Amino acid sequence: MLNCKKPTLGVWMAIAAVSLGVTANTGCQVQVAGQTLPSPYYLNDDVQYFPAGPENKLANETAALKAAREEAKAKR
Repeated sequence: MLNCKKPTLGVWMAIAAVSLGVTANTGCQVQVAGQTLPSPYYLNDDVQYFPAGPENKLANETAALKAAREEAKAKR
């Protein structure tokens, strides 16, 4: 037969400490009481910059319509 001993309190404390350390050092977002909180390292994260795009999202279509109107006026 195998000689299995029950884990002692020290073993359980070591397992708890390792799992707490892994959980605390992941740097993930967490949800507490319905709030999504940022990672503790958000101040050290790199900033993502997205430059402003064109004001008119349909710039090509607008230019084509304007050219068509001018062409129609020229034919009159």
